[in-house]
Amino acid sequence: MSFLTSLIWTPPLSFAQNGKSPESKVAFIGTYTKKEGHVDGKAEGIYSVSMDAKTGALRFGSTLAVITNPSFVKTSPDGEFLYAVSELGPKDASSGEIYSYKILPDNSLKLLNSLPTNGLAPCNIEVDPSGNFVFVANYLGGVVTMYQKITDGSLEEKQVITLENKEKSHPHSVTISEENSTAYIADLGNDRIWIFDLDIKKGRLQPHQQPFIALETGSGPRHFTLSGDGEYAYSMNELNSTVSVFRILENGGLDLLQNISSLPKDFKEKNSGADIHLHPSGEFLYVSNRGHNSIAIFKVDEASGELKTVGHADTRGRTPRNFAIAPGGEFLFVANQDSGNISSFKINGQSGELDYMKSLEIPTPVCIDFK
Repeated sequence: MSFLTSLIWTPPLSFAQNGKSPESKVAFIGTYTKKEGHVDGKAEGIYSVSMDAKTGALRFGSTLAVITNPSFVKTSPDGEFLYAVSELGPKDASSGEIYSYKILPDNSLKLLNSLPTNGLAPCNIEVDPSGNFVFVANYLGGVVTMYQKITDGSLEEKQVITLENKEKSHPHSVTISEENSTAYIADLGNDRIWIFDLDIKKGRLQPHQQPFIALETGSGPRHFTLSGDGEYAYSMNELNSTVSVFRILENGGLDLLQNISSLPKDFKEKNSGADIHLHPSGEFLYVSNRGHNSIAIFKVDEASGELKTVGHADTRGRTPRNFAIAPGGEFLFVANQDSGNISSFKINGQSGELDYMKSLEIPTPVCIDFK
């Protein structure tokens, strides 16, 4: 029995028919499609799933695009376009690729164009709040590439930035401030958050007056997120399984406030941190642990932005990579890379704790992004 035959055990929800049902939401799933040093990819490409907005139940949609290792996908702010990296390594090509798709009314994808990312193992995409600029972080080569969306929605290259110590540098994510003035690049290899000023009129990044903030040696900043009020920032650090808390200064610079472990005190086995997301309410922060296989839950102090550990939720799978909080903030979904499943949780709005609901089989899922 094929993968698709085994998955489609119920009729698709109404969104698949007209793309407009208020009772369901569509999410795009990034995957690994082939065996790499760190993963045995078994997927076909980019998939879609639908979520019942009332119950949080997930159903498989379809295979939307067959490309190699679309390990990160990102929807444009207006929901009209989807961008996906093809995470290619040194044995595959001289560069990774980024694909631009038009999201059609039935939520299928129309390819607009693809471009090189100017580095290898592209692992993250960011779209600025205006939707006009797209950024890709390449894990190998210390390269971040900026693109501009042109009239038909396709991309054109705008700027290539090579970070210091490019052989050591591993940029893992780009995060743009809500006011569209500052870019933060989490560099796992250099243990730094690089800070750039963003000029959207010129479409250029320039080093900030505080060009970077250094983290503890061996921390490995991976993913980075900003509070809704623009006062605080949070880094999930892969190598030492900590979360760093920063105050955002008026000029966009960063001041380190706190480092806190993402693991229980009695856990001594191997772990690496992965993704990080704030709840829409701003009251709770969540991060994923690969090894402990959990989502760590933190309470955010309203006055200081600092974190207090609430607890940990078993992800009901192996190697939780990225996860997503659904629109509305009621449900959280975890992509368990090595067990091939997406686990669904209901969020307790009072405590922030996660109540497990169900699991959906998807081959080597690594990224979930809601339209």
